[in-house]
Amino acid sequence: MDNNIPEINELIKQFSKLPGLGPKSAKRIILKLINNKDSMVKPLAKSLAQVYKNVVRCVDCGNLKIMDKICICSTKNSYDKICVVENLADMWVIDSANIYKGHFHILGGTLNSSENYEQKNLLIDSLVKRIKKNNLKEVIIATSATVEGQTTAHYIEDTIKNGKIKITKLAQGLPVGGEIEQLDDGTLFSAFKNRVPVTGS
Repeated sequence: MDNNIPEINELIKQFSKLPGLGPKSAKRIILKLINNKDSMVKPLAKSLAQVYKNVVRCVDCGNLKIMDKICICSTKNSYDKICVVENLADMWVIDSANIYKGHFHILGGTLNSSENYEQKNLLIDSLVKRIKKNNLKEVIIATSATVEGQTTAHYIEDTIKNGKIKITKLAQGLPVGGEIEQLDDGTLFSAFKNRVPVTGS
């Protein structure tokens, strides 16, 4: 592949930013795309353009939705619990494992233990509003077992702790330093089944 072509170099740079891809993997993918421009590049470009134009993040729950359409979090249901996760990948893996039925709340990241909490654009305020609006009985904090994930969990606990709602967190099966999206179904099942109350809730 001719690396003197600016457009290709820029494409390699952008693909290299994707999770699990480095420059070598990006080059292989781009070579495949270039060799199949009509069957792969054209439909891919169209799909990406449609996503960019029409798909947005819900400001209430953090899930993806079609612009100007009602999000799934606005539909009525009888769920009395909500599972708080860091990102969409975490929600997808939990949902696909069929181990949990209830609301989801996607924060959109984590807090860093060394930064000012108010400077992080996480959907914590909207979580508090959803808890009150839906009269929820349990909040399941399913953040990763990383320093950032646990820092975020503690902050959420302190924010929503009022003595009326049960706050639990994932327990056995969630390894120290583990990220939710990397866990297998069996490990997730164990973590949810053995979730424990947060002290003081």
